[in-house]
Amino acid sequence: MQASGTERAPGGPEAPAATPAAASVAPASSRAVGVRDVAVLAGVSRQTVSRVLNDHPQIKEATRRRVMDAIAELQYTPNFAARALGTKRSRTIGVLASDSRNYGPSTSIAALEAAARAAGHWVSTAYVDSEDLDSVSAGIAHLRGQAVDGIVVVAPHVRVLEALDELRVDVPVVTLLAGGRGGRSDHSPAVDQVEGARIATRHLVELGHTRIAHLAGPSDWLESSSREHGFDLELAAHGLEPVAVVRGDWSARSGYDAGERLLADAPTAVFAANDQMALGLMRLVRERGGAVPGSLSLVGFDDIPDAEFFWPPLTTVRQDFDELARRAVAALVERPDEFGGADAAANRPMLVPELIVRASSAPLSVPR
Repeated sequence: MQASGTERAPGGPEAPAATPAAASVAPASSRAVGVRDVAVLAGVSRQTVSRVLNDHPQIKEATRRRVMDAIAELQYTPNFAARALGTKRSRTIGVLASDSRNYGPSTSIAALEAAARAAGHWVSTAYVDSEDLDSVSAGIAHLRGQAVDGIVVVAPHVRVLEALDELRVDVPVVTLLAGGRGGRSDHSPAVDQVEGARIATRHLVELGHTRIAHLAGPSDWLESSSREHGFDLELAAHGLEPVAVVRGDWSARSGYDAGERLLADAPTAVFAANDQMALGLMRLVRERGGAVPGSLSLVGFDDIPDAEFFWPPLTTVRQDFDELARRAVAALVERPDEFGGADAAANRPMLVPELIVRASSAPLSVPR
């Protein structure tokens, strides 16, 4: 776990520009590059450089670019820790994470780190055991010890959110991967998991399938319950019922193992709650002498980087993890005091996933 921070300093209007330098500044090798060197090269005052570093809203974009170009040319590194001393904000965002080995959480954590850096912030991450309330409490305590300005929760288990409700957390908290049924989409940026599942199921219905099964994820994961709910809703909207719902643990192995029970009910199509489980099911279908989509149409969820290289390439639902992370960071960075207010829902609509149609799904009329 790592952490460091910087601080937004108060300031007034943009300071007048200093006399532009005639040529690039080459600071003496005996001393480190400082704010003065950046100011001279950019043709601004030292106060303006400070305001750019602290994201002051009244800095003109052209001035900001000149200062950032000078910083890059001089390879100037601000002393964020020193600037944070004596201030109320550390410019550090805490991330509370569990199950980071799975694609969704691991991708979200990487996206959060990139979004935080782009916003001039640092990230401190605490990995916790979702089964253990003491572990969650210790993770929160660790992040609070880093003086984080807010916390992003990438722990998509019902138990973790219940634990957070029991703990007193005195900084803004947002959750990721919890959109839809059972989540906190009214207070956090989220992907609409229910709608994503409905899109996937609707695609199979529109291909003419009526015997559709669901390969679900673990029951204690918010995304899993949301996707299963969306599957049920979409089938009901077409007057259909699930042929079967069999649960896996997100792994390809569990998709393979669950396939025996799914295929016993003779579905013509399956909506899998993630791509890895779909991959396992693909293998079992082939081993049993079938083919995808010849004997079973298949749709996954997530659009992992390997999905287009499955054989056949997998039809799936894509989530925009980068945009989700940017929204989470913006919520904490831009207006942390307002976050979670009464107007949160209206200002933060959920992201709608996108169906990516590939070769693993086909019309029911395909010979079987």
